[in-house]
Amino acid sequence: MERDSALLIVDVQNDFCPGGALAVPEGDRVVEPLSRAAERFVGAGLPMFASRDWHPAVTGHFKDYGGMWPPHCVQGSRGAEFHPALGLPPGTVIISKGTAPDSDSYSAFEGSREDGATLGACLAALGVGHLYVGGLATDYCVRSSVLDALKSGLKVTVLTDGVAGVDLKPGDSDRALEEMVRAGAQLATVDAI
Repeated sequence: MERDSALLIVDVQNDFCPGGALAVPEGDRVVEPLSRAAERFVGAGLPMFASRDWHPAVTGHFKDYGGMWPPHCVQGSRGAEFHPALGLPPGTVIISKGTAPDSDSYSAFEGSREDGATLGACLAALGVGHLYVGGLATDYCVRSSVLDALKSGLKVTVLTDGVAGVDLKPGDSDRALEEMVRAGAQLATVDAI
């Protein structure tokens, strides 16, 4: 990890883990490796970010209102909370996305801190040049966040043991990883960083 590195944990929330409203198969398997990654980043004095879906109860993102997904990660609900075993250290910057009724906001780069500062602005202010990314789901929010990070000029490493996908169509997650690599992302395990 270089001195200009940061860690982004994408949407490791109860609704995306087994038993949740929109569970990623075995989504909770990312919790342990990402908690280890968080320890390493904090130990090295590097910044930590965690994005979360933070949807209003009525949104075009949900099936009932024209979207493709069942209700999930509704603001203030238990389902919207981070997985209880995820070790988010004090000082982790929380980025909320999907907060507007007319917004899907798959990418963490479409989200912001409570004060309105976007993820991109936060990273730029800290001089971050290399973003390490893990979370849920490989084929949706991780993919979108990684592609947006690359478009913004960041070097990106996807933590392969810290991601899991929905795979609505079999192989979606593998195809998403291939797309990220084609766009310039690197792949690594948590232990390899």
